[in-house]
Amino acid sequence: MPFEIWEEARAREIIAAHATESGSTLRILHALQEAFGFIPEAAIPLIAEALNLSRAEIHGVVTFYHDFRRELPGRHVLKLCRAEACQSMGGDALGARARAKLGVNWGETTRDGRVTLDAVFCLGLCATAPSAMINNRLVGRLTQSRLDALIEQAQ
Repeated sequence: MPFEIWEEARAREIIAAHATESGSTLRILHALQEAFGFIPEAAIPLIAEALNLSRAEIHGVVTFYHDFRRELPGRHVLKLCRAEACQSMGGDALGARARAKLGVNWGETTRDGRVTLDAVFCLGLCATAPSAMINNRLVGRLTQSRLDALIEQAQ
């Protein structure tokens, strides 16, 4: 998933396109992340200025929601569900396996920049727990072998 290179002018375009919409703060943040892959620190004052909010208010929104990134993710993003249903079906062991195989902790990216491993707290697949998401594709009934295959594909 190739992202645009950060450019202030492009960020201003994105901000202006959503500034008058209802829920503009979240819409702008989502649009910026979709364009650049993360929310660059330099975007915070631009958003604050456009919405007549403080930098602290924008920073608070970015840091409150776990889906907003402050760094560029790996080429592939693997999210493993950590909610109760998935935990009860072996999710903890799968999480440990993924961290060991990738050599990263939750929220980190492999040194080669290929895979980011994220913990999420419900993908809505409780009936098919444990579950994962890779590059926005949902995977239910995750097993060790299916997890290994996802990691191999991502690497």
